[in-house]
Amino acid sequence: MRKGTTMTTHYMILLPGGEDAWKQMTAEQREVAYQRHRDFAEQLTARGHEITGGAELEHSEHARVVRAEGDGHVVTQGPYTETTEQLSGFYLVATDDLDDLLDVCRLMAYDGGVAEVRRLLDEES
Repeated sequence: MRKGTTMTTHYMILLPGGEDAWKQMTAEQREVAYQRHRDFAEQLTARGHEITGGAELEHSEHARVVRAEGDGHVVTQGPYTETTEQLSGFYLVATDDLDDLLDVCRLMAYDGGVAEVRRLLDEES
């Protein structure tokens, strides 16, 4: 965190994307995307933010959804919602400077993409 501060807030950066477009990318195109993630992580660290977690997610076609149905539950395969975009990955970041975090997130919102930033709630929230 930045020196001289006492308040750190935790955020989740959600990265929705078109999974089918990813499947169709060449190895070179995927490497460009992975390099963007490496640059993003480097910028976060260089600017005083702390990455505390994150992961790339498996394609949503492999997801399992547990739903309450009647008096029981049903498990289905596939994404929770039928949309063209699904959650493809996320970062967990601790920071005391939301404005700067949002500025760095511009690296992940490219070519019509989106980076959604949401504060994690704690017991006091």
